Amino acid sequence: MEKKILNQYELGDMLVQYLTNENGQVGLQLLPAKFDGKEQEKNEQLDSLVQLKVTGDVYNEAYAMGNSMRNGETVRRLKFVEQKVEEEETKKTIATVLKDDRGYQVTHYLVWKENTPYVRMFCEFENLSSEVAELEMFESFSLGNLSPYMAGDGHETLNIYRMRSVWSQEGRMEVLLAEDLQLEPAWDPHAVRCEKFGQAGSMPVNKFFPFVAVEDTKNQVFWGAQIAHPASWQMELYRKDDGLCISGGLADRDFGQWLKRVNPKEGFKTPEAIVSVANTNSIDIFTGRLTEAAREGMEKAPEIERDLPIVFNEYCTTWGNPSHENIASIVEKIKDKDFTYFVIDCGWYKEEGVPWDIGMGDYEVSKVLFPDGLQKTVDVIKEAGMIPGLWFEIENVGSAARAYQMEEHLLHRDGKVLTSYFRRFWDMRDPWVEEYLTKKVIGTLKEYGFGYMKIDYNETIGMGCDGAESTGEALRQCLNKTQEFIEKVKREVPGIVLENCASGGHRLEPSLMAQMSMASFSDAHECPEIPIIAANLHRLIHPAQSQIWAVIRETDSLKRIAYSVINTFLGRMCISGDVTNLTQEQWAIMDGGMAFYKKIAPIILKGQSYRYGTKIKSARNPKGWQGLVRMGENNEAVAIIHTFAGDLPKRIEFKLPRECSYEIEEVFSDTEEKVNVEDGQLCYEVSENWKAVAVKIRFDD
Repeated sequence: MEKKILNQYELGDMLVQYLTNENGQVGLQLLPAKFDGKEQEKNEQLDSLVQLKVTGDVYNEAYAMGNSMRNGETVRRLKFVEQKVEEEETKKTIATVLKDDRGYQVTHYLVWKENTPYVRMFCEFENLSSEVAELEMFESFSLGNLSPYMAGDGHETLNIYRMRSVWSQEGRMEVLLAEDLQLEPAWDPHAVRCEKFGQAGSMPVNKFFPFVAVEDTKNQVFWGAQIAHPASWQMELYRKDDGLCISGGLADRDFGQWLKRVNPKEGFKTPEAIVSVANTNSIDIFTGRLTEAAREGMEKAPEIERDLPIVFNEYCTTWGNPSHENIASIVEKIKDKDFTYFVIDCGWYKEEGVPWDIGMGDYEVSKVLFPDGLQKTVDVIKEAGMIPGLWFEIENVGSAARAYQMEEHLLHRDGKVLTSYFRRFWDMRDPWVEEYLTKKVIGTLKEYGFGYMKIDYNETIGMGCDGAESTGEALRQCLNKTQEFIEKVKREVPGIVLENCASGGHRLEPSLMAQMSMASFSDAHECPEIPIIAANLHRLIHPAQSQIWAVIRETDSLKRIAYSVINTFLGRMCISGDVTNLTQEQWAIMDGGMAFYKKIAPIILKGQSYRYGTKIKSARNPKGWQGLVRMGENNEAVAIIHTFAGDLPKRIEFKLPRECSYEIEEVFSDTEEKVNVEDGQLCYEVSENWKAVAVKIRFDD
């Protein structure tokens, strides 16, 4: 069926084309605006820019059921009504309205802000009929024809990128040919091909990040997206003919046990997707376009966050046993250092003989650990010129807490209290729970004058819970209420700095990241793989929000201390460990590293990252080397090099990203290292394994 252009809009360096056919369906194609490649004739049907399914409607043909709910009867019945463009000073919103003869109306929204390299998409369903509609799939975005410049199916030219993630090894990149996922059409365009992936639960970065990208390797074009949602989500790579399509959003009924009833005259909106296209052969450049969206949230952060100040967290000093005595001792040692925040982590509420990780939920200050009350300890921190922070795990309760027995206020599944190992979950939809947490969490923050809150989360709800028309919908509602409570914290405690933590990095998704200043990058506190994980995350979250731990031990060599400190240059610096027992020599390395971090903070805040080095096969036992260069504004850059185990070259060389002149301004390590720039290449004379070197560079375009 012949397609034609309905409308097109140039948005920065992106071209958005809305396509239609004689049946009144509408598709969306996103292209690089200045690319001179020619679109090729292909055997492909128009793919709808909205993807949803209503219960009872016919599925797509040819083995789709159980694989994909895309392009079924619900989509096929929708016809174009109108397209509206709303322009504000720096923002353009394009609303495309579709409707069917039953009174179901769907509006696709595309939002672009001036000078940004991405768009945001979401969809809204309105039930204008007289009967209840049940949605069992409704995705946030859909892009059609991701090989427009290749004739036919573009075989052996399309790479699929996704980012895998497990506890303490977040963000491992996976690259596969479309054919490796069997995403090539059959001899007849009959059978659906679909690779659906995602996660079900309340830890959105548990197995995969909510990210996908497709690369046309011949024409050097990338397409891709992130889903901004804290609960179950999915991505779909879909094909029946020559056109490869991607879509994603809420996990559907098949994948995430999600079904949503929409009453007459009511509606439902999907989460946002952040979507982009770029004419580049660099995954680093492309992902940098998506992570740039984080700047919108960062601009709303408290003013003190503008310079990316340094955090001290006592967790790896006291291991869940903070007390007035040990905190006062730490503060005395670090009070003249350049720390802005001092975070009291888990355990401040511990009862005698009860481990911190089963006692959360009651949140009464321990009279054993803080015999004179918590205020005395907070005052010590403030008098040393630091902002006090406090840890909470607001959504979960531990098995030793009295709250664990408050079953009427906890989540249930199949009528029974939902329990995972030694944790249960507050029902965040319950007004009593909101009142309880307002008193325990917000009340504590206010009473003692805390200016920083670490929000931890150490278990997943899984597919969902009772209390809605489906377990998946109940899960979505609970997480929505969590986000509303976070906003309440910000309203009630103006200027508070929030940290997003979920056993480290299990909640590194855009919507939660937009609510908070930074996130714990991982639970890899003292591991040799820290720089590998930290570099991974440059492709998934903004490094100015990636809080990286440097845990310093009194037994550490100067080389090891430099390695740990330089790790933090890949994001936000967070220090912990045996700071009360370090020697003058050890502190000299620490002080030098903190001073260097302050100099490169503007580059971390505004820049583009590029990763180099050996392909790392084992994160736990890495071999080879890694380099990351971040090109900043004001003609400044930083290069961060780590060597690992195994045979190393005598000299590491890699070409710097721009064709220009470079000058090395400063090199930081535990010893003097030979680093220079020759013909646009950074050259490092390798001295030994397990070495870290940071290089501040000035360049002239």
